Amino acid sequence: MSFYRRFLIPMVATTALISSPAVVSAETIFGALAKAYQNNSTLNAERAGVRVTDEGVAIAKSGMRPRVEASASAGLATNDGTDIRTGEFGIALTQPIFDGFQTRNNVQAAEATVRAANEALRNQELDILFNAASAYMDVIRDRQIAALRAQNLEFLQEQVRSARSRFEVGEGTRTDVAQAEARQQAALAQLSAARASVTAQSAVYRQIIGDAPGNLKAASPVGKLMPNNLDGALSTGLAQHPVVKARQHQIDAASFKVKSSEGTFLPQVSGSAGLTHSYRNSSPGSLQDGSFDQASIGLKLTVPIYQGGLASAQVRQNKESLGQARINLDVARDQVRSAVVSAWTQYQAARESVAANREVVRAAQLALDGVIEERNVGQRTTLDVLNAQADVIDAKISLVSAERDVVVASYAILSATGRLSASTLGLQVAEYKPQEHYEAVKDKWYGLRTPDGR
Repeated sequence: MSFYRRFLIPMVATTALISSPAVVSAETIFGALAKAYQNNSTLNAERAGVRVTDEGVAIAKSGMRPRVEASASAGLATNDGTDIRTGEFGIALTQPIFDGFQTRNNVQAAEATVRAANEALRNQELDILFNAASAYMDVIRDRQIAALRAQNLEFLQEQVRSARSRFEVGEGTRTDVAQAEARQQAALAQLSAARASVTAQSAVYRQIIGDAPGNLKAASPVGKLMPNNLDGALSTGLAQHPVVKARQHQIDAASFKVKSSEGTFLPQVSGSAGLTHSYRNSSPGSLQDGSFDQASIGLKLTVPIYQGGLASAQVRQNKESLGQARINLDVARDQVRSAVVSAWTQYQAARESVAANREVVRAAQLALDGVIEERNVGQRTTLDVLNAQADVIDAKISLVSAERDVVVASYAILSATGRLSASTLGLQVAEYKPQEHYEAVKDKWYGLRTPDGR
């Protein structure tokens, strides 16, 4: 019994230390999420993609803006020994007046596409924050499992020494020693696998969060931010999830594209104006030599009659795209509904699993205590002790995994309902606002530099 107390008390203390929050420069889960929000490469690439999409509005608006072109030409010709020098310089202005409402519909389609891209960015933020929370909890879980495996190995090493001592004084058998040694080697292999898992999960953590995991503080479920019941979660998800909103904006964009393609069948009107200066100089001189100025202004009406079937095919194509966008909205709603139900049930199951596994750990520990006592008085074998210890370790690992699952499932519910964001979590980070770039470029007429100076 003295050995058991010498071993058990440090083991319990170590386990409590692993499970409890660290007090010195510990990384919290919110701090890790803030780093992921700022540093994740995938998220930053998605933000750049939204800025690319923003320029589509300015491109669409250019359809009804004037075009100004300058031209110049010079020539030298020889005709029967006469050198003729000619030149022409001019400037021309073309202003679209009516294009069958194509530009107006293209602008509205581009604006809807920007709104869809913003929602897609928000969905990417959901995914990154959820993956960051999962990676954070995976590292904590695997570190705790590795610590439990190390404690198990230490316990089994002591059992091997104890079995050998009893065998040497005739109180045990060679079988007891062999059984203890076999369990020791199995525990060593399990410890190696657990440490490898810690290394692998640390790499995933660094990939998502952008920094190696240091001293991580234990996390709790975000229960206060969750809906009160499953029906509320479903209502929130179907109304607020960015995937659903993005699909709705894509329907708007597809609808405007149909109208734009139909505009190719309408007449188009444009105005033009131009100034031209030309000259001719020959040697010897000619009556045609001299400078000439010309100014022009006019209107042009174009009435499409037949475009080879191109315009008709484009209208049909865009109508099919509109139909596909509407179906995709139904798909998105089904996906959100499934994700909400799955996350909610996993959260409930994980909570029940935590409660059950705590009782399992308590009972298994009591059983181990009793088996060791009975072994010491000759009523149990070494194998019984080894089996009881295996039960304790398995129960503790199950508890660690269940505690991880509760936290991750709570974040999964926020993600599935579309509420997992930097503002909802209160992360200490500057929130990225795609609207700022959009406002800076949507009405820009000229300029090669991006808003950030590139």
